[in-house]
Amino acid sequence: MTGCPGIPLAAVDFYTELELNNHRAWWAANKGRYDTDVLEPMLALGAALADEFGAAKLFRPQRDVRFSSDKSPYKTHQGLVVHTGEAMGYYVQISGDGLMTAAGWYAPFPALVAAYRAAVDDEDAGAALERIAADLSAAGAALGGDLLKTRPKGFDADHPRIDLLRHKTVTAGFQYGLPDWLDSPALVDRVRADWRRFTPLMEWLTTWVDGGRAVRDG
Repeated sequence: MTGCPGIPLAAVDFYTELELNNHRAWWAANKGRYDTDVLEPMLALGAALADEFGAAKLFRPQRDVRFSSDKSPYKTHQGLVVHTGEAMGYYVQISGDGLMTAAGWYAPFPALVAAYRAAVDDEDAGAALERIAADLSAAGAALGGDLLKTRPKGFDADHPRIDLLRHKTVTAGFQYGLPDWLDSPALVDRVRADWRRFTPLMEWLTTWVDGGRAVRDG
């Protein structure tokens, strides 16, 4: 397997059908499609980006249903991540909705939340995150994450960065659907360009959240 020719539209078809047939018999009958249309192209994409971003991890297709009322055995998307710190990294996903690129911090571990809030409250670090968020919004990225409905304890409601303080995780992403470059070698350059746009956010999170957690834990 050399290079990355793109992700075939058949991968989107696979997940569209899986949403309607999420059971082991269907998966067993279509495992070859998963290997050819999803697994191999995603592995090739990760390999093509590794020179700049590092080794990628492909998430397993099975769901963890131990604590869920939904016992559907398979995920209806395939994600790939390059970790940059604890519970944070660059991400790309294919599903029945098409292609998504994203990055950020995705798990609200208490130590990370505490480090994040301290950084947002800091005048310099908080202002830097404001600029990063504004730049990503201007580029068309959707900013998301887990949010409190009200202000976090210990902070005034009129804090100048109260909207950022409400975050318990921070993500940014582009949802593309079915772009005409999805099944072409141009896919690598498009994902690479998006991940570069996310780099200021990832550097901020690595420094102030992952690094801040280490300082606080130490």
